[in-house]
Amino acid sequence: MTHTTVYAARKILTMNPRQPEATHVAVRDGRVLAVGDLERMKAWGAFDLDERFADRVLLPGFVEGHCHLKEGGMWVWPYLGWFERRGPDGRRWPGVRSMEAAVARLCEIDAEMSAAGRPADEPLIAWGFDPIYFGAERMTVEHLDRASRTRPIVVSHSNGHLMTVNSAMLRWAGITRDTDIVGVMKFADGEPNGELQEPAAMFPVQRKVGNAGLLAPMNDAGMQGFARIATMNGVTTATDLVNRLRDEDLEILERHAADASYAVRILPAFQAFHGTHGAADGARHVKALAARNSDKLRFGLVKMMLDGSIQGFSARLRWPGYFNGAPNGIWVTDPAQYEADFETYHRAGLLIHTHTNGDEASEAAVDAIGRVLERAPRPDHRHTLQHGQMIDAALFRRMAALGLSVNLFANHVWYWGDQHAEVTMGPDRAERLDGCRSALDAGVPLAIHSDAPVTPLGPLFTAWCAVNRVTPSGRVLGAAERITVSEALRAITLGAAATLKLDHEIGSVEIGKRADFSVLDDDPLAVDPMTLKDLRVRGTVLSGRVHDAPEL
Repeated sequence: MTHTTVYAARKILTMNPRQPEATHVAVRDGRVLAVGDLERMKAWGAFDLDERFADRVLLPGFVEGHCHLKEGGMWVWPYLGWFERRGPDGRRWPGVRSMEAAVARLCEIDAEMSAAGRPADEPLIAWGFDPIYFGAERMTVEHLDRASRTRPIVVSHSNGHLMTVNSAMLRWAGITRDTDIVGVMKFADGEPNGELQEPAAMFPVQRKVGNAGLLAPMNDAGMQGFARIATMNGVTTATDLVNRLRDEDLEILERHAADASYAVRILPAFQAFHGTHGAADGARHVKALAARNSDKLRFGLVKMMLDGSIQGFSARLRWPGYFNGAPNGIWVTDPAQYEADFETYHRAGLLIHTHTNGDEASEAAVDAIGRVLERAPRPDHRHTLQHGQMIDAALFRRMAALGLSVNLFANHVWYWGDQHAEVTMGPDRAERLDGCRSALDAGVPLAIHSDAPVTPLGPLFTAWCAVNRVTPSGRVLGAAERITVSEALRAITLGAAATLKLDHEIGSVEIGKRADFSVLDDDPLAVDPMTLKDLRVRGTVLSGRVHDAPEL
Protein backbone atom coordinates (compact mmCIF):
# COMPACT_ATOMS: atom_id res chain seq x y z
CA MET A 1 0.00 0.00 0.00
CA THR A 2 1.26 3.49 -0.80
CA HIS A 3 2.69 5.27 2.24
CA THR A 4 1.00 8.43 3.54
CA THR A 5 2.54 11.00 5.87
CA VAL A 6 0.50 13.66 7.60
CA TYR A 7 2.32 16.80 8.71
CA ALA A 8 0.86 18.75 11.60
CA ALA A 9 1.55 22.48 11.84
CA ARG A 10 0.55 25.39 14.04
CA LYS A 11 -0.96 26.86 10.90
CA ILE A 12 -0.86 26.21 7.17
CA LEU A 13 -1.41 29.19 4.88
CA THR A 14 -2.51 27.45 1.71
CA MET A 15 -2.82 30.34 -0.82
CA ASN A 16 -6.05 28.61 -1.83
CA PRO A 17 -8.84 31.20 -1.38
CA ARG A 18 -11.45 28.45 -1.00
CA GLN A 19 -9.55 27.02 1.98
CA PRO A 20 -7.05 29.65 3.16
CA GLU A 21 -5.92 27.92 6.36
CA ALA A 22 -5.44 24.43 7.74
CA THR A 23 -3.57 22.58 10.47
CA HIS A 24 -2.70 19.31 8.71
CA VAL A 25 -1.61 18.20 5.26
CA ALA A 26 -1.39 14.63 4.00
CA VAL A 27 1.35 13.72 1.53
CA ARG A 28 1.48 10.65 -0.69
CA ASP A 29 3.82 10.02 -3.63
CA GLY A 30 5.26 13.51 -3.25
CA ARG A 31 1.86 15.16 -3.72
CA VAL A 32 -0.74 16.72 -1.48
CA LEU A 33 -3.43 14.14 -0.68
CA ALA A 34 -5.54 16.13 1.76
CA VAL A 35 -5.63 19.53 3.49
CA GLY A 36 -7.58 20.39 6.63
CA ASP A 37 -7.71 19.15 10.21
CA LEU A 38 -6.70 15.81 11.63
CA GLU A 39 -10.18 14.33 11.20
CA ARG A 40 -10.11 15.00 7.46
CA MET A 41 -6.78 13.17 7.20
CA LYS A 42 -8.33 10.02 8.69
CA ALA A 43 -10.71 9.69 5.75
CA TRP A 44 -7.77 8.50 3.63
CA GLY A 45 -6.91 5.57 5.87
CA ALA A 46 -3.72 4.77 7.73
CA PHE A 47 -0.94 7.33 7.89
CA ASP A 48 2.15 8.31 9.84
CA LEU A 49 1.70 11.53 11.80
CA ASP A 50 4.80 13.75 11.62
CA GLU A 51 4.75 16.52 14.21
CA ARG A 52 8.15 18.06 13.54
CA PHE A 53 6.38 21.22 12.26
CA ALA A 54 3.78 21.30 15.04
CA ASP A 55 4.99 24.70 16.30
CA ARG A 56 5.81 26.07 12.83
CA VAL A 57 3.85 27.76 10.06
CA LEU A 58 3.76 26.14 6.61
CA LEU A 59 3.30 28.03 3.35
CA PRO A 60 3.54 26.80 -0.23
CA GLY A 61 7.17 26.53 -1.28
CA PHE A 62 8.34 29.93 -2.44
CA VAL A 63 8.79 30.31 -6.20
CA GLU A 64 11.64 32.55 -7.40
CA GLY A 65 10.60 33.42 -10.94
CA HIS A 66 13.72 35.42 -11.83
CA CYS A 67 17.10 34.46 -10.49
CA HIS A 68 20.31 32.83 -11.67
CA LEU A 69 22.12 29.72 -10.51
CA LYS A 70 25.30 31.77 -10.19
CA GLU A 71 23.90 32.97 -6.85
CA GLY A 72 25.47 29.76 -5.58
CA GLY A 73 28.75 30.05 -7.46
CA MET A 74 29.79 33.73 -7.38
CA TRP A 75 31.40 33.35 -3.98
CA VAL A 76 34.65 31.91 -5.32
CA TRP A 77 35.40 35.49 -6.43
CA PRO A 78 35.92 38.49 -4.13
CA TYR A 79 32.82 40.58 -3.52
CA LEU A 80 32.94 44.36 -4.09
CA GLY A 81 29.33 45.34 -3.50
CA TRP A 82 28.01 48.29 -1.49
CA PHE A 83 25.80 46.19 0.82
CA GLU A 84 26.96 43.40 3.09
CA ARG A 85 26.18 39.95 1.65
CA ARG A 86 26.16 36.43 3.04
CA GLY A 87 27.42 33.50 1.00
CA PRO A 88 26.07 29.93 1.01
CA ASP A 89 28.63 28.95 3.65
CA GLY A 90 27.34 31.65 5.98
CA ARG A 91 30.34 33.92 5.54
CA ARG A 92 29.44 37.60 5.67
CA TRP A 93 31.20 39.79 3.12
CA PRO A 94 31.39 43.44 4.22
CA GLY A 95 30.24 46.15 1.84
CA VAL A 96 32.74 48.34 -0.01
CA ARG A 97 31.84 51.97 0.65
CA SER A 98 34.49 53.91 -1.26
CA MET A 99 36.45 53.67 -4.48
CA GLU A 100 39.63 53.59 -2.43
CA ALA A 101 38.33 50.61 -0.46
CA ALA A 102 37.49 48.78 -3.70
CA VAL A 103 40.99 49.34 -5.08
CA ALA A 104 42.52 48.32 -1.75
CA ARG A 105 40.58 45.05 -1.73
CA LEU A 106 41.77 44.28 -5.26
CA CYS A 107 45.36 45.02 -4.25
CA GLU A 108 45.00 42.56 -1.37
CA ILE A 109 43.62 39.84 -3.64
CA ASP A 110 46.37 40.39 -6.19
CA ALA A 111 48.98 40.08 -3.43
CA GLU A 112 47.36 36.90 -2.12
CA MET A 113 47.32 35.37 -5.61
CA SER A 114 51.00 36.19 -6.09
CA ALA A 115 51.95 34.86 -2.65
CA ALA A 116 50.15 31.61 -3.45
CA GLY A 117 52.27 31.22 -6.58
CA ARG A 118 49.42 31.73 -9.00
CA PRO A 119 50.57 32.85 -12.47
CA ALA A 120 51.04 36.57 -13.00
CA ASP A 121 48.69 36.47 -15.99
CA GLU A 122 45.88 34.60 -14.20
CA PRO A 123 42.86 36.93 -14.21
CA LEU A 124 41.56 38.45 -11.02
CA ILE A 125 37.77 38.43 -11.19
CA ALA A 126 35.60 40.31 -8.70
CA TRP A 127 31.86 40.97 -8.67
CA GLY A 128 29.02 42.97 -7.16
CA PHE A 129 30.45 46.46 -7.75
CA ASP A 130 28.04 49.30 -8.47
CA PRO A 131 29.40 52.78 -9.27
CA ILE A 132 26.08 54.55 -8.82
CA TYR A 133 26.67 54.71 -5.06
CA PHE A 134 29.86 56.72 -5.58
CA GLY A 135 28.35 59.85 -7.06
CA ALA A 136 29.91 61.20 -10.25
CA GLU A 137 33.05 59.05 -9.93
CA ARG A 138 33.06 56.01 -12.21
CA MET A 139 35.52 53.16 -11.86
CA THR A 140 37.90 53.20 -14.85
CA VAL A 141 41.01 51.48 -16.11
CA GLU A 142 43.01 54.03 -14.13
CA HIS A 143 41.59 52.80 -10.82
CA LEU A 144 42.17 49.16 -11.66
CA ASP A 145 45.70 49.74 -12.92
CA ARG A 146 46.55 50.87 -9.40
CA ALA A 147 45.86 47.29 -8.31
CA SER A 148 47.85 45.74 -11.18
CA ARG A 149 49.05 46.73 -14.64
CA THR A 150 50.12 43.19 -15.47
CA ARG A 151 47.47 40.84 -14.08
CA PRO A 152 44.18 41.07 -16.02
CA ILE A 153 41.44 42.38 -13.73
CA VAL A 154 37.71 42.06 -14.40
CA VAL A 155 35.17 43.69 -12.07
CA SER A 156 31.63 42.55 -12.87
CA HIS A 157 28.99 45.09 -11.85
CA SER A 158 26.14 44.02 -9.60
CA ASN A 159 23.55 44.36 -12.36
CA GLY A 160 25.33 41.86 -14.61
CA HIS A 161 25.10 44.27 -17.54
CA LEU A 162 28.45 46.03 -17.15
CA MET A 163 32.02 45.31 -16.20
CA THR A 164 35.16 47.36 -15.72
CA VAL A 165 38.58 46.02 -16.67
CA ASN A 166 42.19 47.16 -16.40
CA SER A 167 44.68 47.88 -19.15
CA ALA A 168 46.12 44.35 -19.08
CA MET A 169 42.66 42.93 -19.73
CA LEU A 170 41.97 45.45 -22.49
CA ARG A 171 45.17 44.39 -24.22
CA TRP A 172 44.39 40.69 -23.85
CA ALA A 173 40.86 41.18 -25.18
CA GLY A 174 42.13 43.26 -28.10
CA ILE A 175 40.04 46.31 -27.18
CA THR A 176 41.61 49.54 -28.43
CA ARG A 177 40.59 53.04 -29.44
CA ASP A 178 39.69 51.57 -32.83
CA THR A 179 37.23 49.03 -31.40
CA ASP A 180 33.83 49.89 -32.85
CA ILE A 181 31.41 48.09 -30.53
CA VAL A 182 28.43 49.80 -28.90
CA GLY A 183 29.04 49.78 -25.16
CA VAL A 184 32.83 50.09 -25.21
CA MET A 185 33.10 53.32 -23.26
CA LYS A 186 35.94 55.73 -23.97
CA PHE A 187 37.73 58.73 -22.51
CA ALA A 188 37.47 62.08 -24.22
CA ASP A 189 40.69 61.32 -26.12
CA GLY A 190 39.15 58.18 -27.65
CA GLU A 191 41.00 55.61 -25.53
CA PRO A 192 38.85 52.90 -23.90
CA ASN A 193 38.20 53.80 -20.27
CA GLY A 194 37.71 50.19 -19.15
CA GLU A 195 33.92 50.23 -18.75
CA LEU A 196 32.09 47.76 -20.98
CA GLN A 197 28.31 47.91 -21.21
CA GLU A 198 26.08 45.03 -22.28
CA PRO A 199 26.86 41.65 -23.95
CA ALA A 200 28.46 42.80 -27.19
CA ALA A 201 31.00 45.01 -25.42
CA MET A 202 31.72 42.40 -22.72
CA PHE A 203 32.08 39.49 -25.14
CA PRO A 204 35.78 40.08 -26.05
CA VAL A 205 36.62 39.79 -22.34
CA GLN A 206 34.37 36.83 -21.63
CA ARG A 207 35.82 35.02 -24.62
CA LYS A 208 39.23 35.21 -22.94
CA VAL A 209 38.49 34.67 -19.26
CA GLY A 210 35.57 32.31 -19.84
CA ASN A 211 34.10 32.70 -16.39
CA ALA A 212 33.01 36.23 -15.52
CA GLY A 213 29.42 37.10 -14.73
CA LEU A 214 26.04 35.40 -14.70
CA LEU A 215 26.73 33.23 -17.75
CA ALA A 216 29.85 31.66 -16.22
CA PRO A 217 29.70 27.86 -16.32
CA MET A 218 28.30 26.24 -13.21
CA ASN A 219 30.13 23.58 -11.25
CA ASP A 220 29.12 21.13 -8.56
CA ALA A 221 30.00 23.47 -5.71
CA GLY A 222 27.94 26.26 -7.28
CA MET A 223 24.92 24.01 -7.78
CA GLN A 224 25.08 22.86 -4.17
CA GLY A 225 25.63 26.41 -2.98
CA PHE A 226 22.51 27.53 -4.81
CA ALA A 227 20.41 24.74 -3.27
CA ARG A 228 21.74 25.66 0.17
CA ILE A 229 20.75 29.32 -0.27
CA ALA A 230 17.34 28.30 -1.63
CA THR A 231 16.63 26.09 1.38
CA MET A 232 17.68 28.84 3.80
CA ASN A 233 15.13 31.14 2.15
CA GLY A 234 12.20 28.78 1.68
CA VAL A 235 12.57 28.47 -2.11
CA THR A 236 11.50 25.17 -3.63
CA THR A 237 11.26 26.23 -7.30
CA ALA A 238 13.65 28.64 -8.99
CA THR A 239 14.52 29.76 -12.48
CA ASP A 240 17.94 30.09 -14.01
CA LEU A 241 16.68 32.87 -16.19
CA VAL A 242 19.44 32.81 -18.76
CA ASN A 243 21.27 29.64 -19.73
CA ARG A 244 22.98 28.64 -22.94
CA LEU A 245 21.76 25.06 -22.47
CA ARG A 246 24.84 23.60 -24.08
CA ASP A 247 25.76 19.96 -23.57
CA GLU A 248 28.03 20.80 -20.63
CA ASP A 249 25.26 22.89 -19.03
CA LEU A 250 22.73 20.11 -19.47
CA GLU A 251 25.04 17.51 -17.97
CA ILE A 252 25.42 19.30 -14.67
CA LEU A 253 21.75 20.32 -14.51
CA GLU A 254 20.51 16.80 -15.14
CA ARG A 255 23.01 15.18 -12.80
CA HIS A 256 21.99 17.32 -9.85
CA ALA A 257 18.27 17.11 -10.63
CA ALA A 258 18.57 13.31 -10.60
CA ASP A 259 20.06 13.41 -7.08
CA ALA A 260 17.22 12.72 -4.64
CA SER A 261 18.87 14.96 -2.06
CA TYR A 262 18.99 18.02 -4.31
CA ALA A 263 16.70 20.52 -2.64
CA VAL A 264 15.29 22.77 -5.36
CA ARG A 265 13.39 22.47 -8.65
CA ILE A 266 15.14 24.34 -11.49
CA LEU A 267 13.68 25.95 -14.63
CA PRO A 268 16.53 27.05 -16.93
CA ALA A 269 15.60 29.59 -19.61
CA PHE A 270 17.28 29.40 -22.98
CA GLN A 271 19.40 32.43 -23.86
CA ALA A 272 17.83 33.93 -26.97
CA PHE A 273 18.87 37.57 -26.93
CA HIS A 274 21.76 37.80 -29.35
CA GLY A 275 19.44 38.38 -32.28
CA THR A 276 21.12 36.61 -35.16
CA HIS A 277 22.15 33.32 -33.54
CA GLY A 278 19.16 31.53 -35.07
CA ALA A 279 15.74 31.61 -33.42
CA ALA A 280 14.47 28.66 -35.45
CA ASP A 281 17.33 26.47 -34.27
CA GLY A 282 16.88 27.76 -30.73
CA ALA A 283 13.19 26.89 -30.74
CA ARG A 284 13.86 23.37 -31.99
CA HIS A 285 16.53 22.93 -29.30
CA VAL A 286 14.23 23.98 -26.45
CA LYS A 287 11.31 21.90 -27.69
CA ALA A 288 13.53 18.83 -27.92
CA LEU A 289 14.78 19.39 -24.38
CA ALA A 290 11.23 19.46 -23.04
CA ALA A 291 11.05 15.71 -23.64
CA ARG A 292 13.72 15.35 -20.92
CA ASN A 293 11.71 17.15 -18.22
CA SER A 294 11.59 15.66 -14.75
CA ASP A 295 10.12 16.78 -11.43
CA LYS A 296 13.19 18.83 -10.53
CA LEU A 297 14.26 20.04 -13.97
CA ARG A 298 11.86 21.74 -16.39
CA PHE A 299 12.76 23.04 -19.83
CA GLY A 300 10.57 25.21 -22.05
CA LEU A 301 11.38 28.79 -21.05
CA VAL A 302 12.99 31.26 -23.44
CA LYS A 303 14.72 34.42 -22.22
CA MET A 304 14.80 37.44 -24.52
CA MET A 305 16.27 40.85 -23.81
CA LEU A 306 15.68 44.36 -25.11
CA ASP A 307 17.60 46.85 -22.98
CA GLY A 308 20.02 47.05 -20.08
CA SER A 309 20.12 48.39 -16.52
CA ILE A 310 18.64 51.67 -15.26
CA GLN A 311 21.29 52.20 -12.59
CA GLY A 312 23.91 51.23 -15.17
CA PHE A 313 22.48 53.86 -17.58
CA SER A 314 22.07 51.22 -20.28
CA ALA A 315 18.26 50.90 -20.02
CA ARG A 316 16.10 52.60 -22.63
CA LEU A 317 13.88 55.36 -21.19
CA ARG A 318 11.05 57.35 -22.72
CA TRP A 319 11.07 61.15 -22.66
CA PRO A 320 12.47 62.99 -20.73
CA GLY A 321 15.25 60.38 -20.41
CA TYR A 322 17.71 60.17 -17.56
CA PHE A 323 17.23 62.68 -14.75
CA ASN A 324 20.96 63.48 -14.63
CA GLY A 325 21.16 64.03 -18.38
CA ALA A 326 22.97 60.78 -19.24
CA PRO A 327 22.44 59.60 -22.83
CA ASN A 328 19.75 57.01 -23.40
CA GLY A 329 20.76 53.38 -23.04
CA ILE A 330 21.46 50.45 -25.34
CA TRP A 331 19.23 48.18 -27.35
CA VAL A 332 20.66 44.78 -26.43
CA THR A 333 18.42 43.43 -29.17
CA ASP A 334 17.17 45.67 -31.96
CA PRO A 335 13.37 45.95 -31.60
CA ALA A 336 12.76 44.71 -35.14
CA GLN A 337 14.98 41.69 -34.55
CA TYR A 338 13.25 41.11 -31.22
CA GLU A 339 9.85 41.00 -32.90
CA ALA A 340 11.01 38.54 -35.55
CA ASP A 341 12.66 36.21 -33.03
CA PHE A 342 9.78 36.51 -30.57
CA GLU A 343 7.38 35.38 -33.26
CA THR A 344 9.52 32.33 -34.04
CA TYR A 345 9.57 31.19 -30.41
CA HIS A 346 5.90 32.08 -29.94
CA ARG A 347 4.79 30.06 -32.97
CA ALA A 348 6.80 27.14 -31.59
CA GLY A 349 4.54 27.18 -28.54
CA LEU A 350 7.24 28.23 -26.07
CA LEU A 351 6.92 30.50 -23.04
CA ILE A 352 8.90 33.73 -23.52
CA HIS A 353 10.20 35.92 -20.70
CA THR A 354 11.49 39.30 -21.88
CA HIS A 355 13.90 41.54 -19.98
CA THR A 356 12.81 45.18 -20.09
CA ASN A 357 13.92 47.76 -17.53
CA GLY A 358 13.24 51.18 -19.05
CA ASP A 359 9.74 52.19 -20.12
CA GLU A 360 10.81 52.69 -23.75
CA ALA A 361 11.92 49.06 -23.84
CA SER A 362 8.72 47.86 -22.13
CA GLU A 363 6.63 49.79 -24.64
CA ALA A 364 8.64 48.37 -27.54
CA ALA A 365 8.06 44.86 -26.21
CA VAL A 366 4.32 45.40 -25.81
CA ASP A 367 4.09 46.90 -29.30
CA ALA A 368 5.95 43.97 -30.85
CA ILE A 369 4.07 41.31 -28.92
CA GLY A 370 0.76 42.91 -29.84
CA ARG A 371 1.62 42.67 -33.53
CA VAL A 372 2.79 39.06 -33.16
CA LEU A 373 -0.44 38.09 -31.38
CA GLU A 374 -2.48 39.67 -34.18
CA ARG A 375 -0.66 37.48 -36.70
CA ALA A 376 -0.52 34.37 -34.51
CA PRO A 377 -3.16 34.34 -31.75
CA ARG A 378 -2.49 31.88 -28.93
CA PRO A 379 -4.75 31.61 -25.89
CA ASP A 380 -3.17 31.51 -22.45
CA HIS A 381 0.35 32.14 -23.76
CA ARG A 382 1.45 33.82 -20.48
CA HIS A 383 4.42 35.60 -22.00
CA THR A 384 5.98 37.69 -19.25
CA LEU A 385 7.86 40.97 -19.02
CA GLN A 386 10.68 40.66 -16.51
CA HIS A 387 11.77 43.62 -14.35
CA GLY A 388 9.49 46.10 -16.15
CA GLN A 389 10.51 48.66 -13.59
CA MET A 390 9.10 51.78 -15.21
CA ILE A 391 5.85 50.37 -16.62
CA ASP A 392 3.03 52.84 -15.96
CA ALA A 393 -0.70 52.27 -15.50
CA ALA A 394 -1.56 52.81 -19.16
CA LEU A 395 1.00 50.26 -20.31
CA PHE A 396 -0.19 47.76 -17.69
CA ARG A 397 -3.70 48.09 -19.12
CA ARG A 398 -2.36 47.27 -22.58
CA MET A 399 -0.52 44.28 -21.16
CA ALA A 400 -3.69 43.00 -19.52
CA ALA A 401 -5.55 43.23 -22.82
CA LEU A 402 -2.82 41.14 -24.48
CA GLY A 403 -2.76 38.48 -21.75
CA LEU A 404 0.77 39.39 -20.66
CA SER A 405 2.10 38.74 -17.17
CA VAL A 406 4.74 40.74 -15.30
CA ASN A 407 7.47 39.81 -12.83
CA LEU A 408 8.57 43.03 -11.13
CA PHE A 409 11.97 43.56 -9.51
CA ALA A 410 10.59 44.80 -6.18
CA ASN A 411 14.01 44.63 -4.50
CA HIS A 412 15.02 47.64 -6.57
CA VAL A 413 13.01 49.89 -4.26
CA TRP A 414 15.44 49.15 -1.43
CA TYR A 415 18.71 48.65 -3.28
CA TRP A 416 18.43 51.54 -5.76
CA GLY A 417 15.31 53.49 -4.81
CA ASP A 418 17.22 56.49 -3.47
CA GLN A 419 19.48 56.54 -6.53
CA HIS A 420 16.50 56.36 -8.88
CA ALA A 421 14.84 59.29 -7.13
CA GLU A 422 17.99 61.42 -7.04
CA VAL A 423 20.02 60.38 -10.09
CA THR A 424 18.40 58.19 -12.75
CA MET A 425 14.64 58.87 -12.82
CA GLY A 426 13.95 61.89 -10.64
CA PRO A 427 11.43 62.11 -7.79
CA ASP A 428 8.25 61.87 -9.88
CA ARG A 429 8.94 58.82 -12.02
CA ALA A 430 10.71 56.99 -9.19
CA GLU A 431 7.37 56.91 -7.35
CA ARG A 432 6.04 54.38 -9.88
CA LEU A 433 9.16 52.17 -9.79
CA ASP A 434 8.07 48.51 -9.84
CA GLY A 435 4.40 49.42 -9.70
CA CYS A 436 2.90 46.30 -8.13
CA ARG A 437 -0.35 48.05 -7.18
CA SER A 438 -0.82 49.38 -10.71
CA ALA A 439 -0.21 45.92 -12.17
CA LEU A 440 -2.81 44.29 -9.94
CA ASP A 441 -5.32 47.08 -10.45
CA ALA A 442 -4.97 46.65 -14.23
CA GLY A 443 -5.53 42.89 -13.94
CA VAL A 444 -1.99 41.87 -14.93
CA PRO A 445 -0.87 38.60 -13.29
CA LEU A 446 1.95 39.56 -10.91
CA ALA A 447 5.12 37.95 -9.60
CA ILE A 448 8.02 39.68 -7.81
CA HIS A 449 11.65 38.65 -7.75
CA SER A 450 15.24 39.16 -6.55
CA ASP A 451 17.26 38.57 -9.76
CA ALA A 452 19.83 36.89 -7.51
CA PRO A 453 22.79 37.30 -7.42
CA VAL A 454 22.06 40.90 -8.49
CA THR A 455 20.34 41.15 -5.11
CA PRO A 456 20.21 38.32 -2.56
CA LEU A 457 17.80 35.44 -3.02
CA GLY A 458 15.07 35.89 -0.39
CA PRO A 459 11.36 35.95 -1.27
CA LEU A 460 10.31 37.25 2.14
CA PHE A 461 12.63 40.22 1.69
CA THR A 462 11.21 40.77 -1.80
CA ALA A 463 7.70 40.68 -0.34
CA TRP A 464 8.80 43.16 2.34
CA CYS A 465 10.01 45.54 -0.38
CA ALA A 466 6.71 45.38 -2.27
CA VAL A 467 4.64 45.85 0.90
CA ASN A 468 6.61 48.68 2.53
CA ARG A 469 8.54 50.39 -0.34
CA VAL A 470 11.12 51.79 2.08
CA THR A 471 14.59 52.90 0.93
CA PRO A 472 17.84 52.96 2.93
CA SER A 473 17.42 56.70 3.53
CA GLY A 474 14.06 56.03 5.19
CA ARG A 475 11.83 57.47 2.46
CA VAL A 476 8.69 55.68 1.34
CA LEU A 477 9.04 55.54 -2.43
CA GLY A 478 5.61 55.48 -4.01
CA ALA A 479 3.22 54.69 -1.16
CA ALA A 480 0.40 54.36 -3.69
CA GLU A 481 2.18 51.35 -5.24
CA ARG A 482 2.24 49.36 -2.00
CA ILE A 483 0.48 46.00 -1.92
CA THR A 484 -0.81 44.02 1.05
CA VAL A 485 1.07 41.21 2.74
CA SER A 486 -1.45 38.70 1.36
CA GLU A 487 -0.91 40.01 -2.18
CA ALA A 488 2.86 39.89 -1.76
CA LEU A 489 2.76 36.31 -0.47
CA ARG A 490 0.69 35.33 -3.48
CA ALA A 491 3.23 37.02 -5.77
CA ILE A 492 6.05 34.82 -4.39
CA THR A 493 4.00 31.62 -4.56
CA LEU A 494 1.00 31.16 -6.84
CA GLY A 495 1.65 34.35 -8.81
CA ALA A 496 5.20 33.37 -9.69
CA ALA A 497 4.09 29.81 -10.45
CA ALA A 498 1.52 31.15 -12.92
CA THR A 499 4.17 33.09 -14.88
CA LEU A 500 6.00 29.77 -15.30
CA LYS A 501 2.81 27.87 -16.27
CA LEU A 502 3.22 25.69 -13.20
CA ASP A 503 0.30 26.94 -11.09
CA HIS A 504 -1.47 23.62 -11.72
CA GLU A 505 1.40 21.89 -9.90
CA ILE A 506 2.86 24.31 -7.36
CA GLY A 507 2.20 27.66 -5.66
CA SER A 508 -0.56 26.60 -3.27
CA VAL A 509 -1.24 23.77 -0.84
CA GLU A 510 -4.05 21.92 -2.60
CA ILE A 511 -4.89 18.31 -3.29
CA GLY A 512 -3.04 16.94 -6.30
CA LYS A 513 -0.28 19.54 -6.26
CA ARG A 514 3.35 18.91 -5.42
CA ALA A 515 4.00 18.69 -1.70
CA ASP A 516 6.21 21.79 -1.67
CA PHE A 517 6.28 23.80 1.56
CA SER A 518 8.23 26.60 3.18
CA VAL A 519 8.69 26.17 6.92
CA LEU A 520 8.57 29.39 8.99
CA ASP A 521 8.72 30.18 12.68
CA ASP A 522 5.88 32.70 12.50
CA ASP A 523 2.79 33.63 10.53
CA PRO A 524 3.66 36.41 8.03
CA LEU A 525 0.03 37.61 8.15
CA ALA A 526 0.21 38.12 11.92
CA VAL A 527 3.42 40.15 12.25
CA ASP A 528 4.15 43.83 11.72
CA PRO A 529 4.65 44.19 7.94
CA MET A 530 7.94 45.99 8.66
CA THR A 531 9.28 42.76 10.20
CA LEU A 532 8.29 40.53 7.27
CA LYS A 533 11.88 40.32 6.02
CA ASP A 534 13.08 39.12 9.43
CA LEU A 535 10.91 35.99 9.68
CA ARG A 536 13.00 32.89 10.27
CA VAL A 537 12.88 30.16 7.60
CA ARG A 538 13.58 26.71 9.01
CA GLY A 539 13.71 24.77 5.77
CA THR A 540 11.58 23.40 2.97
CA VAL A 541 9.72 20.34 1.78
CA LEU A 542 10.16 19.53 -1.91
CA SER A 543 7.81 16.92 -3.40
CA GLY A 544 7.39 15.48 0.07
CA ARG A 545 11.08 15.36 1.00
CA VAL A 546 12.13 17.47 3.99
CA HIS A 547 15.18 19.72 3.68
CA ASP A 548 16.29 21.47 6.85
CA ALA A 549 17.89 24.89 6.54
CA PRO A 550 21.54 24.73 7.64
CA GLU A 551 22.47 26.31 10.94
CA LEU A 552 24.90 29.17 10.23
